[in-house]
Amino acid sequence: MLLLKPNCECCDRDLDGTSPDAMICSFECTFCRDCADNRLAGRCPNCGGGLVARPARSAALLERFPASIERAPLVECPATT
Repeated sequence: MLLLKPNCECCDRDLDGTSPDAMICSFECTFCRDCADNRLAGRCPNCGGGLVARPARSAALLERFPASIERAPLVECPATT
């Protein structure tokens, strides 16, 4: 089951479990769509893998299987161009 990390690891933007703007790599590194597209060129700075849209969890399932509340540590990201 996906952890659904609550923040972008680049800019620290909040990303709840239903956010359509959350992007992940195969290791579940989590970034907002803006950072993924504009700062990271679609590549995870941790593993080099591609970033894809994170599936959203329905409200009913979030009650039973909540998103993580532990914020992901921030990584060094390139400056916005």
